Amino acid sequence: MQKFTLNNGIEMPMVGFGVYQVSDEETEKAVLEALKAGYRLLDTAAIYGNESGVGRAIKASGIPREEIFVTTKLWIQRENGYENTKKALADSLARLGLDYVDLYLMHQPFGDVHEQWRAMEDLYKAGKARAIGVSNFHMDRLMDLITCHEIVPAVNQIETHPFYQREVEIAFHKEQSILQQAWGPLAEGKFDIFTNPILVKIAEKHGKSVAQVVLRWLNQRGVAIIPKSVKVERMIENRDIFSFELDAQDLADIATLNRDEIIFDHRDPKMVAWLAQARG
Repeated sequence: MQKFTLNNGIEMPMVGFGVYQVSDEETEKAVLEALKAGYRLLDTAAIYGNESGVGRAIKASGIPREEIFVTTKLWIQRENGYENTKKALADSLARLGLDYVDLYLMHQPFGDVHEQWRAMEDLYKAGKARAIGVSNFHMDRLMDLITCHEIVPAVNQIETHPFYQREVEIAFHKEQSILQQAWGPLAEGKFDIFTNPILVKIAEKHGKSVAQVVLRWLNQRGVAIIPKSVKVERMIENRDIFSFELDAQDLADIATLNRDEIIFDHRDPKMVAWLAQARG
């Protein structure tokens, strides 16, 4: 598995396995299958409610801990951001059954962001997280964090796919030595992505699937990916993206698909419940 080197020198797999919207019970089975398929980066979050399933799968796999890169995320801390952040990671580690995570992300730019980040810096220095970063941060919020603190985030995990290509963000992150990681890299199947004529034509040209073309496109732009599937054949397919390369014409054709259109929906019942929880 090819890897990126983060700004603190540690290596992170280019392709990971995400478990968003997967139940805790299903997560254990899916993660075990993903590990068997060769995945070595697992991405979860406290708010997903499936950290325990990830932990059980890691233990059951028999794979040495140091060979698996584990990411989890801090949910919004409305009050006492410093102490509650430290407690939140301790709780996540207990659910995962681990002594440390490889990457700890601030899930949203809400709550007591600066106190949360200060705590995350201390957790990093204490060895509880090998790297720290953020998720869903726009450039202005990210720059505010950078200028006010000691440690530059290693990763910003944001929505990125052919219909929301984030060219400006990619350039900004590279300038700041921050790795951009795409959530929703396949747009969760929306916008008829798998039957899009441009993507289908490119896939046929290379003898690959549309999903493989999209994931390779992200990777060639220097973006890490965490595709999700509970189907073993899809897991294997989503990892097999290094045997071909998109040419300049392919990249130009995909660029025409950008609409700056998001899949994130604040009206989604699960998201409404999460945000209500964060507001207390």
